[in-house]
Amino acid sequence: MKKRNIQQLLIRIRLFIILATCAAITTTSLMAQDSTSTPAAKKVSVVKNTFGGNNLIDNQTVMVPIKGTFEFDINHRFGTTDKGFKDLFGLFSTANTRLGFYYVPVKDVQVGFGANNYNMIVDFNLKFAILKQNTDNSMPVSVTYYGNAAMDTRAKNSALPIVNTSDRFSYFNQIMVARKVTEALSVQASFNYTHFNNVDGYYDKTDPTLILPTLNNDHLSYSLSARYKIAPKTAIMFNYDQPLTQHPLNNPRPNLSLGLDMNSSGHGFQVFFGNYGYTLPQYNHMFNQNDYTAGQYVIGFNITRLWNF
Repeated sequence: MKKRNIQQLLIRIRLFIILATCAAITTTSLMAQDSTSTPAAKKVSVVKNTFGGNNLIDNQTVMVPIKGTFEFDINHRFGTTDKGFKDLFGLFSTANTRLGFYYVPVKDVQVGFGANNYNMIVDFNLKFAILKQNTDNSMPVSVTYYGNAAMDTRAKNSALPIVNTSDRFSYFNQIMVARKVTEALSVQASFNYTHFNNVDGYYDKTDPTLILPTLNNDHLSYSLSARYKIAPKTAIMFNYDQPLTQHPLNNPRPNLSLGLDMNSSGHGFQVFFGNYGYTLPQYNHMFNQNDYTAGQYVIGFNITRLWNF
């Protein structure tokens, strides 16, 4: 009996050793797995504040304010500076002014309305952020569409090239691609398409009954823009616009502009000089005759005020 009890005890001791060994191996394995497990993936976020706001001199930017934002803009362009002190470098000359109103009803979509003193033009516009640059560069750029439809609302008379209501309308479409290169530097390129339902004409010398257009109804161009921050709320702006379409007469001239951008949480102010003297992009791209090689610059400013609802 004693021998049998001793054998049973030995069996129990062996079983205990086996179970303890298995438990130790399992625990060690789990601890090793925990120590070598992959850390949680870093959350990818959208790059913010590529530009200070909607405007960069005469161009739109890829920026669309957050949902519920209401924006009021004042865009002002003085006369050309080439007359010097005769009109105080254009400050006493005829000026173009536009008042703009914008709202973001849903995320990444902005709608707007504007009124211009030039030709009593009103415009309706739409802006849509298609893609946004990510912090991990899985999306290296931001892509945004901007478009507007403008209407010349002046009363019809024999001096105006308006026969039908459709003659009053013009359109502008723009695809913008931008990248925030560093915290200080942001760059943008855009391809632009302008269309006017009606353009000015002239009588053919060989056939006085034949009226020929001075411009094509459609116009293509591209724009290059950059912004470099020199202080937390201040930046230098650069813009270049190049026409591509060749017209029968009066080919538009390119635009070269430089300015200063100052922003706060709810306000924006830009002051600059360049060749564009209109406040709507289709008029600038189609009709600009100011030549920067001849010193025909225009002083201008943009004022922005934001409210969030």
